[in-house]
Amino acid sequence: MRIAIIGTGYVGLVTGACLADFGHVVTCVDKDPVKIEALLAGRMPIYEPGLEDLVARNVREARLSFTAELAPAVREADAVFVAVGTPSRRGDGHADLSYVYGAAREIAVAVAGFTVVVTKSTVPVGTGDEVERIIRETRPDADIAVVSNPEFLREGAAIEDFKRPDRIVIGIEDERARAVMAEVYRPLYLNQGPLLFTQRRTSELIKYAANAFLATKITFINEMADLCEKVGANVQDVAHGIGLDKRIGSKFLHAGPGFGGSCFPKDTLALMRTGQGHGVPLRLVEAVVGVNDARKTAMARKIVSAFDGDVSGRTIALLGLTFKPNTDDMRESPSIPIVYALLDKGARIRAYDPQGMDEARKVLGEVDYRSSAYDCIDGADAAVIVTEWDEFRALDLDRVKRLLAEPRIIDLRNIYRPEEMARRGFRYESVGRRAVNAGA
Repeated sequence: MRIAIIGTGYVGLVTGACLADFGHVVTCVDKDPVKIEALLAGRMPIYEPGLEDLVARNVREARLSFTAELAPAVREADAVFVAVGTPSRRGDGHADLSYVYGAAREIAVAVAGFTVVVTKSTVPVGTGDEVERIIRETRPDADIAVVSNPEFLREGAAIEDFKRPDRIVIGIEDERARAVMAEVYRPLYLNQGPLLFTQRRTSELIKYAANAFLATKITFINEMADLCEKVGANVQDVAHGIGLDKRIGSKFLHAGPGFGGSCFPKDTLALMRTGQGHGVPLRLVEAVVGVNDARKTAMARKIVSAFDGDVSGRTIALLGLTFKPNTDDMRESPSIPIVYALLDKGARIRAYDPQGMDEARKVLGEVDYRSSAYDCIDGADAAVIVTEWDEFRALDLDRVKRLLAEPRIIDLRNIYRPEEMARRGFRYESVGRRAVNAGA
């Protein structure tokens, strides 16, 4: 099939590359000429493991191409995927749908013959109805079907998630679209990818409901971590104990500094606003949003408390800046409020991240960026593990202790064992577990 992807951000580029790898002929369109120029030169605008090789292979096989010209790509396409950004709108938290609606108007002008227009972007309930209205108003004779097909990709594991999905949700109102979408995803039948066809509005809501539920699990275990610290329990054992219950499951029960990234923060906020707009306040979702926002600044206070309440003039080394490992995404990362809170308290901040420092420079203030974890902690008064990159999981702790001005580690991801840190002579604090003051 011939497929056009509108938008070459995270979702659009991964979707386009994977569909091309299935054998479809895919054209990715973006208005940003700099981004298109980079892609044509083989340079990826995002970091995602395996993506660069996947793109290069499919470009070489003439199944994947990039252009700034929307009309020719849409005119020849059997299906057009809209994968543009839907950021939170400033001021009210609603999803900003201006890019989606703008794409719909351009598609309407260019479309030729029966075409399925697929909303891949995360959009509130009813967006597909409006996209269809815009297209039909702009081009009354357009023969189109608008479909909702939300993505469920984890940054850092997106290619695997696309090729071996738990489910593929497709919301349709036109039965002709069912055959087209079944053909788009036919290669996944070999991997038993389950297609779930629903009404369009139901599909739109499934995406938000899924993200809100996962965000709730994270928020729940973070609150349990706070209680564990007060009562002397171990949150990792609590998480393991409840996660063994198949009704609960072990995933997304890792205590830490709060969730970030491009999905959970904006999607929980958008779902909350949707509920309020329809007179159905979603109190659990509202609580999740509030608790998670507060948690990030609470982590900064945790770091300050490790210095008996005074970090003025102290050098603090942050290991990890992105919201999770295996990505360069800094959107809503817990590191951002942590850095600014520590700077406000007079601390000097050093930082190292394996992939995220270029993006971090765009959003963080007075930070001394270093070339490695050991360079970052050399002479610092404390090391703070903010993101659980693999290279931080097996640091040479004897070397770390020699390099630090004081043997103090604050581990916001619980990647080390308190008993080991005590044996090594560290002052060690983690999340939801007893502190170790062996170096005191």
